[in-house]
Amino acid sequence: MRASPLILSQRRSLRYGAFFYLYVMQGLPSGFALTAVTNYLTAEGLTPQALGSFGALVGLPWGFKFLWGPLVDRFQASAMGRRRPWVLGAQVMALLASGGILLIDNPVTQFSMLAGAFMLHGVFASLQDVSVDALAISTVPTAERGRANAFMKGGMVVGQAIGAAGLAYLIREGSFHVAALVQSAVLFAFTILTFFIRERPGDAFVSLKRRSPVANSVISTDTADEPTVARPDWSFGALLQTLVRAILMPRPLVIFGAISLVFIGERLFQRAYYIHLIQQEGWTDTAVSVLSGTYGTLLAVALALLGGWLADIVGAQRMLLGTTLGMAVLHIAFSLAASSWANPTVATAGLIVRQTLEPLFSIAALPMLMSLCQRGIEGSQFAFYMAISNQADVAGIFLAGQLQPVVATSALGIGCGALMLAAALLLWLTLRQPQPALTT
Repeated sequence: MRASPLILSQRRSLRYGAFFYLYVMQGLPSGFALTAVTNYLTAEGLTPQALGSFGALVGLPWGFKFLWGPLVDRFQASAMGRRRPWVLGAQVMALLASGGILLIDNPVTQFSMLAGAFMLHGVFASLQDVSVDALAISTVPTAERGRANAFMKGGMVVGQAIGAAGLAYLIREGSFHVAALVQSAVLFAFTILTFFIRERPGDAFVSLKRRSPVANSVISTDTADEPTVARPDWSFGALLQTLVRAILMPRPLVIFGAISLVFIGERLFQRAYYIHLIQQEGWTDTAVSVLSGTYGTLLAVALALLGGWLADIVGAQRMLLGTTLGMAVLHIAFSLAASSWANPTVATAGLIVRQTLEPLFSIAALPMLMSLCQRGIEGSQFAFYMAISNQADVAGIFLAGQLQPVVATSALGIGCGALMLAAALLLWLTLRQPQPALTT
């Protein structure tokens, strides 16, 4: 029987392509808000504290997205598929919420309204994020996860580049309204595409009915290397108890704690360095946004694809430890050379290389976090990990705003590198121990 071209469980190429564009959808608003708009506000004279608060408000819904996880795991009996109704519904709501951003005429004078509009969009975008991650875990075989994560992170980076570089250009050459309108148009086009993609044969395109008891009793990835297993009929109480036990197991707790330290340090130095270039070195906001979103993105996507292949070949553990150690050394070395930042070549190289670090680290970290998730609660557990990772990002952005006025950017970079060294040590001590079997 010939496989349908638009069923995720039957086509590897579709899985890679679908998760790529689904993450473009997530990266676009992120690049727009946290790079293009933030750099624009920086150039317009807003204080580091105000910028830190803006970043924290925009990222706040992502820090609480773990609340979506139990809902996504509990209700997966739709005739449209286990995860697809959540993905499609979240996309529609996020698209409608993006209409609030279109009401902004002047981001500087309407600063509070701007932050609120992006925060409202983030509520539904975070639900989409949780749903897409759950879809990936339940449809991508273990042997493909490194490469699938590479396409996911590559999509995120491309989306962030479009939001950062493309929309930054439109803000200056057109208007904020034009940039927001382009964002909404892209999100609308991708939402239409999602409508035509199904998880498995027999899933309905649109239906309010439940799946049949037989279809709902199993999980199947329809791939040769993934067994078919029963889906537990969780109550909320049992699901939450199992989730808490899984999260508090010592090994996952230490590994995830170390990963969070890296995310905090990476985001803190990124924001501090952007502000330093614009307010201390005289760079324009467009130059910072475009350089990080073009050359930095091209290199980041290439390294993400290479990193995904390496994660599958050499293993996520070695990849994670090596990347963490490399990031620590680079942050410390670059910060010790702060006297050279006035040289445009050095500053540009730092901007571009820095743009590649977080995607490469995520490629190593995400398969590791997926491997820690217990079957049956994988959507909830992975959503929790991603939510706290997003909170780590938010914490880094907020701390940059608070520390930038009183601590030299170079000192912040050295501190971030030291934080990453501590994370590498924690990972090395934990990963050298044998992994206990995960049970539900």
